Amino acid sequence: MKPLVVEVSRGEVVEARHTVHAVVLRDGRVELAVGDAGLETYLRSSAKPIQALPVVRARPDLDDEQVALCCASHRATDEQLAVVRRILADAPATEEELECGGEPTPIEHNCSGKHAGFLALCRAEGWPSEGYRRLGHPCQQAILREVASLAEVEPASLPIGVDGCGVPTFALTLERAALAFGRLRECEGGDRVIRAMRAHPRLLLGRVSADARLIEVLPGWIAKGGAEGLFCASSDDGLALALKIEDGAFRPIASAVCHVLGLLGIDAGAVTDGVVRSSHGENVGVVRVV
Repeated sequence: MKPLVVEVSRGEVVEARHTVHAVVLRDGRVELAVGDAGLETYLRSSAKPIQALPVVRARPDLDDEQVALCCASHRATDEQLAVVRRILADAPATEEELECGGEPTPIEHNCSGKHAGFLALCRAEGWPSEGYRRLGHPCQQAILREVASLAEVEPASLPIGVDGCGVPTFALTLERAALAFGRLRECEGGDRVIRAMRAHPRLLLGRVSADARLIEVLPGWIAKGGAEGLFCASSDDGLALALKIEDGAFRPIASAVCHVLGLLGIDAGAVTDGVVRSSHGENVGVVRVV
């Protein structure tokens, strides 16, 4: 199947067109391919549920809210930051040890929950906290092995970049990304991560909010968006999705996800109303697959 095109219109004028690639697996086999299932892309924040796996194994004391924040690209709300502070207190670690940079302070960075989880992992394993974000640190080597194992590839074969928060990010094809996300349920600690994400989707709310909305709308599903237009999701009945907006935009993700799932007879329409709104809350345009 050809790639999807998502149009954004304001009034009678089409302002933008976004090309979309996606793949859906069922029990590890391709059920549906839209565009290029072999398109390679960095996992970015879609990797966070995978990055949380070594954390929850080493720290069984973390509660569901804390695990959910380890998976979040949060908005730095008071509720979200309170949970990040609890992760740090229980580690124990300090805000000064966070190596995610400042927006305007490190704890307000959208990845601070993940970084707090890394500090908790370092404390549990007896690793030094300094430099935990570097590829050569045992923390990131553990993440590298985790991603490679779930994607069923050799660690040395993974292209490695640096994510926005300074940790390594690993590139996979969309097919391998969907496979890795779908296999979360099979691995040790995966049930804890999934339970936490499903129990507290509002704590996951960030710039890509379609993931939290999909969790709320579809029973048995989890989802996580990432930078540059990536979106991964999986269900408890063997489906796994990886979707990429070619130009890296966030705006078309929800409409594209709803359309792809609709091709499989899954109604996720409540994830988005496809409306463009002004700052006054007025409906001024539409986002739709054409």
